[in-house]
Amino acid sequence: MLENLTDKLGTALRNLRGIGRLSEDNMAEALKEVRQALLSADVHFKVVREFVAEVKAQCVGQEVLKSVTPGQQVIKIIHDELVKLLGEGATELEDKKPLRIMMVGLHGSGKTTSSGKLARYLAKKRDYRPALVACDVYRPAAIDQLEMLAKNEACIFYGDREEKDVIKIGTRGLDAAKNADANLIIFDTAGRLQIDGDLIEEIKRLKDAVQPDEILLVADAALGQEAVNVAKHFNEAVGCTGIILTKLDGDARGGAALSMKSISNVPIKFIGTGEKSDEFDLFHPDRMASRILGMGDVVSLVEKAQETIDQDEAERMAEKMRKADFNLEDFLSQMQQVKKMGSLGSIVGMMPGMSGVDIGEKEEKKMARTEAIILSMTVQERHNPRLLRGSRLRRIANGSGVQVRDVNALIKQFTQMQKMMKMMRGGKGRKMMKAMKSQMGNDSGGLPTNLPGL
Repeated sequence: MLENLTDKLGTALRNLRGIGRLSEDNMAEALKEVRQALLSADVHFKVVREFVAEVKAQCVGQEVLKSVTPGQQVIKIIHDELVKLLGEGATELEDKKPLRIMMVGLHGSGKTTSSGKLARYLAKKRDYRPALVACDVYRPAAIDQLEMLAKNEACIFYGDREEKDVIKIGTRGLDAAKNADANLIIFDTAGRLQIDGDLIEEIKRLKDAVQPDEILLVADAALGQEAVNVAKHFNEAVGCTGIILTKLDGDARGGAALSMKSISNVPIKFIGTGEKSDEFDLFHPDRMASRILGMGDVVSLVEKAQETIDQDEAERMAEKMRKADFNLEDFLSQMQQVKKMGSLGSIVGMMPGMSGVDIGEKEEKKMARTEAIILSMTVQERHNPRLLRGSRLRRIANGSGVQVRDVNALIKQFTQMQKMMKMMRGGKGRKMMKAMKSQMGNDSGGLPTNLPGL
């Protein structure tokens, strides 16, 4: 969603490289492009004005450190200001048991789905026993959807398809959750296509009845400025404690994320980054700022890897690669480990300097096809690809739904990778690495690792 902003900011700051001192003249054009990039990303104009003024005040007149270029120093300043704009520090939910959470928002923002995702997240991360209470009596199949999510995530569920009084459903659901020993109760409320008096009044009455510890507004990031207005109105009406920003995996402009905290004064606490139940995480302003500036999100990538990748298996693979003893069975295992971390696009997006790389459905299909080919082989064939000739190739191609030439292409690529591993073990490998590092140092123009805070 924020790739366009990342590209435009990169273009704006590229012009500052090679300048010995930051001045009003050489900053004017760059900040003009930064302003245009933010506005085109749908960031609120008041937020843009204040942001650019603050960056300018910090940049102008600063001596450039010997170890960095002006462009790099400006990126550091912009990074810090983006963190302030998004809300410094990750904002956690109240640390108490039982914990009551009421989900509010407009129709179609993803409240019901986010309720299930939040229940799963808190059960896994903070050892809660969650219960989901269906308080949406207007949307067709809303109760069925929440019940299905509760079943999938092994949550307690309460819903009453006959009752139309939301207050009664909420209080009865609260009692049922307590009786079932739930220590996390999430109330999924109804939404509207727009904010109206009836919606706000119903939420207020439910709030008084169930006394939630947290009121989380679920906002669709694709709404742009409207999402900011929604956050402001809901907060004024019921006092929201946080925001769940959904659909960050979409292709809309996404500037709402940069405006919401500043305009509504409500912190973003969680983000939804996909449709799957595990594509939901705590919002870290510093990590989002890094991704916007094309610096990746290595911390989140490492955390995701630690959660999904088996440590013993990883060490075993590292040893095999070090010895250049890596076969197709190992390759399959590695692919399956990577798949557990999420989509290829989300993983690549966390890598520094890879924000502009377009990894989508095409690459996912290629990976699935490669997996199908290897799965169609016997264990013996995976360990010794030289056995793959004639009838064996045809059998594998038929079993994986591809052409023989596709199987041959995979074997050829894998053989080349094995040769590269063997080369990397010797002196040639060390020379190659030095040459690659030298080339990267000349071409990257990226951030130095010694910048404080980055």
